[in-house]
Parts: sequence; C-alpha cells; structure tokens
Amino acid sequence: MSYRATEFAPREFYHIYNRGNSRQAIFLDGADYRRFQDLLYLANAHDPVTVRNARKSGVYEVERGEQLVAIGAYCLMPNHFHILLTPVVDDGVSIFMHKVATGYAMYFNKRHEHTGSLFEGKFKSKHASNDEYLKYLFSYIHLNPLKLTYSDWKERVAQSDKKTDQGKALVQDLLQKGQGYYFSSYQDYVHDVRNESMILSKEFFPEYFRDASAWSKEMNEWIRYSVDE
Repeated sequence: MSYRATEFAPREFYHIYNRGNSRQAIFLDGADYRRFQDLLYLANAHDPVTVRNARKSGVYEVERGEQLVAIGAYCLMPNHFHILLTPVVDDGVSIFMHKVATGYAMYFNKRHEHTGSLFEGKFKSKHASNDEYLKYLFSYIHLNPLKLTYSDWKERVAQSDKKTDQGKALVQDLLQKGQGYYFSSYQDYVHDVRNESMILSKEFFPEYFRDASAWSKEMNEWIRYSVDE
C-alpha cells in the first residue's frame, strides 16, 4: 500500500479501508491484530517510534507529540480493516496510512516469511459528506465482527419477529458478540477503560453517544433496522 498525494480536507471525516491482496488474510493470530493496533497509536505522529522500543516502557505510555489524524473508530477483520478518521495536519491521512501499512507489512512479511504485496493496492477512502452517513459509519464499522459468528446474521434477524422474546434474544446475542470483539474500538465506547482507548480522539467527532447506554441503544437499533435496507 504505497503513499499517495490525495487531498483530505481538514475537519472532514473519512472511512478508510483496505484488504489483503487477492483477499488473503492479513491477521493470522492475536499477535498480528495487536501489532496493527499498536501501529494505529504509534504511527500517528510525525516522529518515528519503533514498536520494540515502545513496548519496553508501554506502547500507550509513549508521548507522540502532534497527531497526524484523529481516529474515531476502527475494526480489524481477518482479511481487511476499517478506520474512521479526520486529518489533523496537512497530508496527515496519507502520511499516517503509509506509516501504518509499511510498518505492518514489514512486520508481517518477516514474521510469516511472506513475499509479495500484502495489501490490495492503495488504501480506499469514502468521504462522510453528511451527518447521517457519519453516524451510520460508527455502527457499520463496529458491527463488522458479527459476520465472524453469524455470516447470515441479517437473514436471521429478518426471519425472526424482532418483538418476540426469540427476536430480542437474537439481537442481544449479536450485541454481545460485537461488544466482546477485542480488535475494534467497540469496547472503548462501552467501557472506556483499556489502554487501547488511547488510539481514539473522540473529541474531534460529533458527540452522538452521550454514554454507554446511548451507544448500546444505537447498535441495537442498527441491527434491527439494517436488514430492511
């Protein structure tokens, strides 16, 4: 995933995503996921910081200086990732993504003796041009892991009566699956107590969710009504 001089406007929001080359897996175990998470924090600065040195004192204890981007949400899946962000400095998005992709590809190729391109070309981006779409992205990104447990979760919800005990139980089960997924920022909106919360800069984003209750309500409604789209 090479550097590209794309203009990303300040105070605008973007959905950044990419997947493995030929749909190959880019995360093979927990160590891979955690390395990418570490890079989301450490690469978000002008000055280079090596993960090895950072881990000696604690990755999320490192003083980074000025950030390149502000991250509002992310989710790592076996063969792709999603990041919702806004640039903080000029060219911040492109510089940040170049650092993350290069650092992770070098790590992955060495650890797994992999050759060739890891990612499917340059990262993709979609501009969240209105408030409705931006709010939607928080649900869409965070509920991606439901597909790991129930690849047909939308069909299951559509076929159940959402007002019955069985339908409500299904929705609650799906919510718990999303909440229990470690490699996304879902937990940082529900609990906000883990070190990985430092990856996020929530103050740069609209305050759609006042508290964990409001967050859970939004996720619940999205599961229920997304099947009708």
